[in-house]
Amino acid sequence: MPIKIYIEESGEELDWLCDSIWDLPNQIDALEKWLDLIGAALIPNKYVADIAFDIRKDAIGGGGVLKSKSMKIMGTIGMDVFFSEYPSID
Repeated sequence: MPIKIYIEESGEELDWLCDSIWDLPNQIDALEKWLDLIGAALIPNKYVADIAFDIRKDAIGGGGVLKSKSMKIMGTIGMDVFFSEYPSID
């Protein structure tokens, strides 16, 4: 699943990102690129970016950063982010 982008009310799927990438820092990077290239052109609506990620066993802090530019685009188009946490398979 890792990132499913859809219209909240209808459930219409718009895109899938990061097919087999489950780590949050890389997913956030991919979402930001998608927002710059595609998302910024969407007509305002109620969108969802559902990010399915797993817990890093060796994590000691740090992680991804969702930049204000991306948050501004999401606010303009009406996109919420859902974080769906899954246990690591390793």
